[in-house]
Amino acid sequence: MTTVQSASEHSYALILGVSSGFGSAVARTLAREGYHIIGVHLDRAAGMKTVEELKAAIEAQGVRALFFNANAADADRRRDVIDAIQQEFAEREGASVKVLLHSLAFGSLKQFVADSPGDALTQRQMEMTLDVMANSLIYWTQDLIFGKLFGRNGRIFAMTSAGSRRILPMYGAVSAAKAALESYIRQLALELAPYGITANSIRAGVTDTPALRKIPGSEIIINNALMRNPYHQLTTTEDVAEVIALLARPESSWINGTIVGADGGEDSVDLTWWKPE
Repeated sequence: MTTVQSASEHSYALILGVSSGFGSAVARTLAREGYHIIGVHLDRAAGMKTVEELKAAIEAQGVRALFFNANAADADRRRDVIDAIQQEFAEREGASVKVLLHSLAFGSLKQFVADSPGDALTQRQMEMTLDVMANSLIYWTQDLIFGKLFGRNGRIFAMTSAGSRRILPMYGAVSAAKAALESYIRQLALELAPYGITANSIRAGVTDTPALRKIPGSEIIINNALMRNPYHQLTTTEDVAEVIALLARPESSWINGTIVGADGGEDSVDLTWWKPE
């Protein structure tokens, strides 16, 4: 009979986008599971109170919280964080990253073709969105693997959305990034199998996060989800965090290279066929 185990005292979770939304919820949940948390976030002074409260909540679980206020898509800042992780592990024999969560939500919300050329998505904005929300996953993974910081039986999770294949106004660049992210996860699942590391995309249901509120028409998206979801409620960040904690366990090792829906069945329901009582 398989025994469910919590994280070992040497297990770390690296969370990109730790200060809010899914990243924050996953950090709290994995800390309760015994993971030390390495968090990368990008916040101005006004947001640092929330960051400090999160760190305190993590440390209250008896684990370490190493936070870095840096642009996770900047190569120099990434190297700084990797160097700090190497130093941390040098002082803690047997330590390794067991979970990598990519939860970066920073992209351009503009139409490809607008009424005015000045309102249309630019090349720079397109490349920035893809770099932050998709390409950065590869660079962090490479640095962890090449630096021998990722432990065997590790887990990679990337936050995707139904928007990877659905059309929303002004969501084109983000949709492309999410589709690329899912493709990268499939490729990593293949290439990292010899390391015992799995890679999966997590497709959350509509969740009321700061990132969602930045999307024009977010209220329509929310109301649509409330109608479609079998429970007629929104997904919460805690719902998703619990799914990730479950998939981080050793028993999930055969779930690999796929998109895991954490939405209460929302994505399965066609609004066209939904009728109110």
